[in-house]
Formats: sequence, C-alpha cells, structure tokens
Amino acid sequence: MRRAWWGLMLWMAMAAAWAAPTLLFEPPALEADDLGLVINELDPYSVAVGAYYAERRGVSADRVVRVRFEPGPSLPLAEFERVRAEVEARMPRTVQAYALAWTAPWRVACMSVTSAFTLGFDRAWCSDKQCAPTRASPIFDTVGRAFVDHGVRPAMLLAGESVEAARAMIDRGLEAEGTHPQATAYLAVTTDAARNSRAPWFEATAAALKSRFAVRVVHETRPAGHADAMFYFTGVPRIEGLDQLRLLPGSLADHLTSFGGVLQGGSQTSALAWLSAGASASYGTVVEPCSHPQKFPVPGLVMANYLSGATAIEAYWRSVAWPGEGVFVGDPLARPFAPVVRAVGADALRVTFHSPVRGHLVLYGAPSPIGPFRPVAQHPPLVPGTVRLMLRGLDQPFYRVVLVPEGMKPARP
Repeated sequence: MRRAWWGLMLWMAMAAAWAAPTLLFEPPALEADDLGLVINELDPYSVAVGAYYAERRGVSADRVVRVRFEPGPSLPLAEFERVRAEVEARMPRTVQAYALAWTAPWRVACMSVTSAFTLGFDRAWCSDKQCAPTRASPIFDTVGRAFVDHGVRPAMLLAGESVEAARAMIDRGLEAEGTHPQATAYLAVTTDAARNSRAPWFEATAAALKSRFAVRVVHETRPAGHADAMFYFTGVPRIEGLDQLRLLPGSLADHLTSFGGVLQGGSQTSALAWLSAGASASYGTVVEPCSHPQKFPVPGLVMANYLSGATAIEAYWRSVAWPGEGVFVGDPLARPFAPVVRAVGADALRVTFHSPVRGHLVLYGAPSPIGPFRPVAQHPPLVPGTVRLMLRGLDQPFYRVVLVPEGMKPARP
C-alpha cells in the first residue's frame, strides 16, 4: 500500500513538472460547472434549446433538472412554488446560478420569472401599481459569488424568438469567449423624457470608463449606423432601425421602457429584439415599473463588471438595484472579456486580461491549488484596459495573479 502511495505521489510530481503551470484569477467568474440548467419537458422550445445549451456549454447531466408545467406568459403562483421547490431540491448545492431554458413564462404574478427563481416570490419585490420603491437586491454592486456570499442563485432565460435564434445566440457567446474586442459602448440620449431617466449619468459614466474602453454618448432615438457596438443602452418604447446597428458577438444591450420584458405579443419592443439583432443578453420589465432607474441596469456597472471578466448573468444582475419586476434574458455564460492564458513551453504563459485600474500585477506561486501561495514576482505597471503579458521562468505548478491598484500594497491572496 505504501509503495502504491509513493508511486502516485511520484507520478503527480512528474506530471506537474511536465505540464505548463496553471494561472488562477481572483475573483473567479461563473463557469459551466457552476450553472444549473432547468428544462420544461412540456415545451418543445425548452427541450431543444436546453439540450443544445448543455451540449455546447458542457453542462453536466447532474446539473440539468427537468420539470413539467404548461408554458404560457405567466406561471401561476402555486405552480411556480411547486416547480421552484423541485428545482431547489434536485439541484446540486455547488450550483451558483440558473439558466432557465424557455421564453415563456417570463412572469410570476407581479414578479419576473428570473427574479422569482432567484429571490423567491414575495410582493415586497413589486410596486403593485403604486410606483413605490421595492425591496433592494442583495447582490447589487457586489463582487464574488452570489450563492456563496448571499444565498441567492441569479437566473437568466435562454430566451429567443425561435429555436434557431436561440441557437445562434448561444453560438455567438461561445465565439466571443475571451476575444477582448476593440469596440465601442453607446449610451443613447433620446427625446423621450419619461424613458430617458438613465441619461443624466451618461456623461459621468463615459468619463469614468474612458481609460478602459471607448464610450460614446450619442443623441439618437433610433440607432445610427454604428458598426462596432459592444454595449448599447437607450430609453424608448419601440426600437426602430436595429438593422443599422451592428452588435458584436458577446454584446449587451437594452432599452428602458415599461414592457420590454413582455417577451411575446406586447405593445412595446421586446428585449428579444436585441438578441435577434446580435446581442448575447438583455433585460426588460414585465409590469409597469414607473420609470424608476433603480429598476433597470446601471450601464456603468454592467460595463465595469463585464469588462473585468464577469459573465453576462453576473454583470447584469449586479447592475439592477430593484430587480423584482425585471426579466434577464440571454446566454448566462457569455464572457468576451474572460482572461486568456496560453502556455508557451513548460515554464511560460502568454496572458491577456482586462485591468480595471492603473496599478501593477503581483504573482503568487504554490505547489497545489490550495496553497500555500507565496509572492514570487511583481510585474511592470499596468494601465486600464486590455493587458497582454508574457510570464516567464514559472517553476511552480500553480499561480495566482493579484491586481494591485496604484498606491496600495498587495494583500495575501
């Protein structure tokens, strides 16, 4: 027995010596192993799109829960409680977020279905037609893992205007992974005063992010001929001229209006229009929100999180202060600004990532993924935006990188 043990240890040591080192970024973003997929077996769209997503994203079978309910715009409250309880009971505790593989239902009474799955149904999340503030999200403007830190699993609908449109959206998210596109964010100031409630902060948002990404404040009610849009945020009831806007793979876009979350048959443009136009995720409210900007994504937070390597579901959920009435749609795992690490031989890595601040990078090495990690190197100063580095002379099997803002001292990871 002792001989077998020492043989295993020797094999692990040799494997570590031959393999390129592993580089870990903190905090980690969601991956396929963190995602739970929910499929409605009574909905042919759900079955087809869910199966495609599981295959393309590599969601393992133990993280797929199949339920049965009649599809329709609104899920009756009692039926929702039954379905959610079944999902919660059968989903592994390691799951951090939900992909709901359907377009309908998008609503549970006065809540969106994604918020109801995430937060549980409670009328405190709704205005109930009184235009009052609602309960605040526990994960608004946070970092880390929502379920580990706050006990909630953010949900997003794998919604689309058709099965084919949903498959194309899923393919675009995969195509965009780690591409770090050179693109532009567009913040559109419109003439619609009621729906322009985010616009007063657009100039400050552009100023805050200009060192990290190209941000343009434009004055237009319909998208002009922009060919490089990674983000587009506006406020109008109906989106016209989307064929003039090129949304790049992995892009995020939404319009502030009352019923963008009414995904089919509504009086206003559905959030699905953004997905069909090329976006990877969007957002809209399912009942009258009274134009409170807190009920809609804060563009600066969406972009800051996404640029820093968060997934679409993390970036969007962290940006809405009062999310009870809003539905999140798209590919939860879309992540165009994911760090990219490529081995160059056995002791060097070529790394591409996005730095949110001016500062420097400190590298910590360890013999195992659980440590102990010790500082081994400090690299040249970083500027905000896309960073490309070659890390050489790496003689440890595991490393962590810590971005230290200018003027601060590094802490142990």
